[in-house]
Amino acid sequence: MASALDNLLKATELRKKVFFTLAMFIVFRAGTQIPVPGVNAAMIERLFTSGNLFGLLDLFSGGALSKFSIFAMSITPYINASIITQLLTVVIPTLEEWSKEGAEGAKKINKINRYAAVGLGAIQAIGMAYGLRAAVNNPDFFSFAMIVITLTAGSLLLMWIGEQITAKGIGNGISLIIFAGIISRLPNGLAVIGRYLQAGTINVFNVLIFAVLAVLMVMFVVAITVAYRKVPVQYAKRIVGRKMYGGHTTYIPLKVNQAGVMPIIFASSVLMFPVTIAQFIKIPWIQKVAGYLAWGTPLQTSLYILLILFFTYFYTAVSLNIPDMSDNIKKYGGFIPGLRPGKPTTDYLDKVMNRITLAGAVFLAFIAIMPNMIVWLTGISGVYFGGTALLIVVGVALDTMKQVESMTLMRHYQGFMK
Repeated sequence: MASALDNLLKATELRKKVFFTLAMFIVFRAGTQIPVPGVNAAMIERLFTSGNLFGLLDLFSGGALSKFSIFAMSITPYINASIITQLLTVVIPTLEEWSKEGAEGAKKINKINRYAAVGLGAIQAIGMAYGLRAAVNNPDFFSFAMIVITLTAGSLLLMWIGEQITAKGIGNGISLIIFAGIISRLPNGLAVIGRYLQAGTINVFNVLIFAVLAVLMVMFVVAITVAYRKVPVQYAKRIVGRKMYGGHTTYIPLKVNQAGVMPIIFASSVLMFPVTIAQFIKIPWIQKVAGYLAWGTPLQTSLYILLILFFTYFYTAVSLNIPDMSDNIKKYGGFIPGLRPGKPTTDYLDKVMNRITLAGAVFLAFIAIMPNMIVWLTGISGVYFGGTALLIVVGVALDTMKQVESMTLMRHYQGFMK
């Protein structure tokens, strides 16, 4: 990693990409400090703690939500639009055709994502303005309209910044914005631990346990994120004219965590919906349900694990088309040793994928409940570590480092001679 970064900074073109990315991060962090006009930000900040959905959303936005800044919605509308489009690809033939057209199809789908992000952003902004109406200084139509327009425009500006990072910087811009938001909360977490030590709430031993668990969790997440099952594929020899093609063996890498972080996001959204509604609608039965589903209760934890297992299988089935994979192997003259092309190959791949998906689902469930376990083992609350945030940080960091290494290899061919 150190060698790749050193080579990256030596190349003028790549150095410009790094500085451009850092400049966009500065713009992002500056925007999180600009409050939405007409809102009492201090009143809103009292709603946010790291143990509920608001705290998790605030973590992803880099503290912008608790300050109710112009970037309070972060990049969430665009991400939701992308997820919805990806799910609709399975049921809408036109979207499925576009997804197979390569770069041109990706442009069409991305255009739909942008328009959908505007609509979802406006809806989310209206919901936030209404739900937090008690903090609006002058609750009239023009004040609410200003809040909705400001929040929507801020989210779209972040979407544009992310696209500029992807085009002119390093890594995936949308992912890096979320990454920067999460990392920016690290100093705040360390400050909380420092205050706990000064107050005598915890001792050095608690902090040591927390540090050891944090390191072990990062190592575990990295190992599972890059883990995959190799399925060997043999290609038959073909003679075309005077040349012979094929006759080699390769493999299909089936990722253990094919679904990524999406199952945790889906499960969290489902479970936190009644809790969020209960904060704004004072209906007795909704309040009662919200009490049972409060963060960290036995019922909430059990349902959380079951939903993660379900959504892991669901999202893996949506994102990975086993029959198409089997057809492509057959189309190019390949076969899995010991199996005939066609249905036997499809059944085998489906069986292997189901097994490793179970391991991935258990891994996601374990990571998701680790923040609760860390609080129980160390007594340190108010510091969110693990779950969705850790998966995103590790995944984005690994993907970005792969891109950095590929860029440096393209410009430093002397490495192949050593």
